[in-house]
Amino acid sequence: MEYNDSATARELRERAHAFMEEIVLPEERAHAAGSIAHDTIDDLREQAREYDVYAPQISEEHGGMGIALRDVLPLFEEAGRSLLGAPAMRVDAPDEGNMHTLELVGTDSQKTEWLDPLVAGDINSGFAMTEPAPGGGSDPKMLRTTAEKEGDEWVIDGHKWWTTQGSAADVLLVMARTDEEAHPYAGCSIILVPTDAAGVEIVRDIPHLGQDLMPESHAEIRFDGVRVPEENLLGEENEGFTVAQQRLGPARLTHCMRFSGMADRALDVAKAYMSEREAFGSSLADKQAQRFAIAEAETRLHAARTMVRDAAAKLDAGGEARVEVSMSKVFAANVAQETIDLAIQCCGGAGISRDLPLADFYDAVRAFRIVDGADEVHKRTIARDAFEDVNPEEIEAVPRFGE
Repeated sequence: MEYNDSATARELRERAHAFMEEIVLPEERAHAAGSIAHDTIDDLREQAREYDVYAPQISEEHGGMGIALRDVLPLFEEAGRSLLGAPAMRVDAPDEGNMHTLELVGTDSQKTEWLDPLVAGDINSGFAMTEPAPGGGSDPKMLRTTAEKEGDEWVIDGHKWWTTQGSAADVLLVMARTDEEAHPYAGCSIILVPTDAAGVEIVRDIPHLGQDLMPESHAEIRFDGVRVPEENLLGEENEGFTVAQQRLGPARLTHCMRFSGMADRALDVAKAYMSEREAFGSSLADKQAQRFAIAEAETRLHAARTMVRDAAAKLDAGGEARVEVSMSKVFAANVAQETIDLAIQCCGGAGISRDLPLADFYDAVRAFRIVDGADEVHKRTIARDAFEDVNPEEIEAVPRFGE
């Protein structure tokens, strides 16, 4: 398929594809039904640098390649073809979104202290926004964590959970109320909190549905009188939601492309299996129902890739693209889930084994319809836009009775 990608994007994808085929996929297959040690990821990152595919979305000044979002999308899709691809190329969540945020609004000293080592892979980060009920979840206006200024420090109190990578993080981007008199959208800030600060308690890693190859933590964290310097404010005071939107738009699209790549790889596995496996007198690949199901999945993946590129182009041009991003997120998440489910079905018993990557893919993809905004939240955004400009003239001729 041609997607009007630039020469830069095509060349980057070619290098990423070679890196995946020659380095990452063989490593994944060598660890089938097992887990990956962090040393292995370090080795993969070194090789990603050799292939010139390391942190392409970050500026050269901070250790990346300085490539625009629209041009880096094909690499994200290639990275998604294995659970090892994104961490190897340093385009893995949540660090990818946090690095983008630090580069976008961080001070020079914040970039030196946190961004540069994040890009290098020397430290990890988390984005602490979601709270246990009755705190902020899908409705972030319900946020209850507070940060009060005392002298030259912020004092943070609150309770977060589902903080991805929180238990392994060296620094957290914490969303907190900094003006409780204002509407939350105008009274919240993001503050950088080192996890070794006094009063930060990693309560637990929440047991959850998830893949085994690259185990991922989602931490519950308490903040009890945590004190950090006032210069740890990330971006402007009380502009936390503005900053979060600047983070989440691109992050949602990069998620879309990674999971599109995962779904595409799942189809590769399924098609290879179907071509070899015979039943009822012919290969599974010759069965019309299965062929049509694969055709439908290929078609929907093509549509998802096109939607994401359209949204990314609008973000690169300076627009918010909130509706386009929401459409992309909902559509890509559901297409990826349905495609991976189909691939498992096509492979029968082999599909649910850990010897193939499909079971891990299946465990990983289900969360995508919840993280970065649940389907219902994005549909709400789309529907609100859809009903903004209703034209009553369209029903002037509608039959009415009793008038």
